[in-house]
Amino acid sequence: MGYRNIAQLLVDLEQRGELVRIEKAVDADIEAGAIQRRVFEAGGPALLFSNVKGCRFPMAANLFGTMSRMHHIFRDTIATVERLMRLKVDPAAAFKRPWEYIGAPRAAWHTVPKKVRTGPVMENQCRVSDLPRLVSWPEDGGGYVTLPQVYTESPEFPGFMRSNLGMYRVQLSGNEFEKDREVGLHYQIHRGIGHHHAQAIRRSEELRVNIFVGGPPAMTLGAVMPLPEGMPEICFAGAMAGHRIPFVSREGRLPILAEADFCISGRVSLESQKPEGPFGDHLGYYSLVHDFPVLKVDAVYHRTDAVWPFTTVGRPPQEDTIFGEFIHELTAELVPSVFAGVHEVHAVDAAGVHPLLLAVGSERYVPYAAERQPQELITNAMSLLGNTQTALSKYVLISAKEDAPDLSVQDIPAFFDNLLRRIDLTRDLHFITRTTIDTLDYSGISLNQGSKIVISVAGPHKRELGTELPQDFKLPRGFSRVKVFAPGMLVLKGPKHSRERDEQDPGLEKLGRFLESVKGLERFPFIFVADDPDFTVADWNNFLWVCFTRSDPATDMYGVGAFTNCKHWGARTSVIIDARLKTYQAPPLEPVPEVERFVDSLGAPGGPLYGII
Repeated sequence: MGYRNIAQLLVDLEQRGELVRIEKAVDADIEAGAIQRRVFEAGGPALLFSNVKGCRFPMAANLFGTMSRMHHIFRDTIATVERLMRLKVDPAAAFKRPWEYIGAPRAAWHTVPKKVRTGPVMENQCRVSDLPRLVSWPEDGGGYVTLPQVYTESPEFPGFMRSNLGMYRVQLSGNEFEKDREVGLHYQIHRGIGHHHAQAIRRSEELRVNIFVGGPPAMTLGAVMPLPEGMPEICFAGAMAGHRIPFVSREGRLPILAEADFCISGRVSLESQKPEGPFGDHLGYYSLVHDFPVLKVDAVYHRTDAVWPFTTVGRPPQEDTIFGEFIHELTAELVPSVFAGVHEVHAVDAAGVHPLLLAVGSERYVPYAAERQPQELITNAMSLLGNTQTALSKYVLISAKEDAPDLSVQDIPAFFDNLLRRIDLTRDLHFITRTTIDTLDYSGISLNQGSKIVISVAGPHKRELGTELPQDFKLPRGFSRVKVFAPGMLVLKGPKHSRERDEQDPGLEKLGRFLESVKGLERFPFIFVADDPDFTVADWNNFLWVCFTRSDPATDMYGVGAFTNCKHWGARTSVIIDARLKTYQAPPLEPVPEVERFVDSLGAPGGPLYGII
């Protein structure tokens, strides 16, 4: 049951016609990543690069590139794991419908890792410089591992049950790292490895780290699974794998995934940090150079038939989008049990995941009130901002289920339409300033710091939404090209941003005052200022990406009829959101034209990707 390693998966995918071998020489520097992105965009097959320039190891990509392939990979265990998830929601279900839970005890046994004396990964050793040095974007700081499984254990309570498995950034080359002796380990805030690192520092000990690449596909899924603290990812991986996952366990050493293709074993020193980055990241921009921990490499192990799996990180949708959709399928029923009163959540992939969270919750605090207003919804939103990965959300938009029972967070246009018809701009905007935000989000006032906003709506419609510009609509000098994107939302062009961090723009405040005289503007509660309105309104993906990755709520929100009363900010007519690329933000990712032409050649008649791209 389940694949025990990448080799088994590749054989199966090839037999199914879902894998293409590329025997033409391909460079891991830019070329391999560009090919993977194009094939993913086309909904194409998995790829096996057998001739990697300057490297003896083959590379595999797009293994998880479609939902149908993801369902096939985990076909033997999805139903059982979903039943286990339902047990957490309703333990009595096992007694009500026992025939549905016959496989549950066996699945629970599979969650326990199996200790072994040795395994295929221990067959060989090599140097860090022997590994494929994947560079996905032209300004990347070096070669990166893009599908790492970073394993640590609690220094205070070692063992599998206090372990953490995460997909944290690993830089293999470049910057100031000592060749073959050091690699960069970039983990963001609110990650499990941080607790282990803090314990090691308190104990004045180096933190032992093993970085696995390859092995059972379930381990890769486990590394990205947003599980509650105290629930080991390797246990979830065992359930998804359908077998106990073997680990090479030796006294005094950190366990090593026996079926991994590679393992980089080392220690994070107590004090050493070095510059890491830049790196093209999942928000669609480069994350810039910052100091992060350094892993002192003790050994690099690999199996004899090792294959290096990789993906590309970039503006969504990418392969990690598929992971997100699959995880949503598995965990959707858990949401109400983790967040009381919340029925459904959607961390919007097109907006970079953390910048925008949509939610539907209950509003039952005052059921006898003549008119429902957001109260319980605000409590629900604060719960979302205080638990698991939803705590990194920047814009939290939450609507009452009682007002629209059929509303789904997956229907983004309908969700915005419902929100804009019901929002009270004088009441429903709740800011949290100078707080932690996603490490990769450069819209804030410093690294890891910015603001959040909860926008909660409940009660009857407040307005009809505009679909055409008001007749007397005018703009002040410097602003132009206004577009109606969707009912109730305008996008217009503003002058190039010129302010410093942590500083509002007087030009946007002037815009708000200028628009106060426009009659009928109240039918457009949201106005966005962008660099390129045509690009922004081209589709929902562009709109969500531009408007929510390039704005910080506290810094970049202005108002038509803005006011502050007892530290509560609101607007009487419309909210203006500055979605221009800021002077201090990282640049967006751009492909390399000559490399794209090389990829085109692979899709030409006679090429390995003919008929795919």
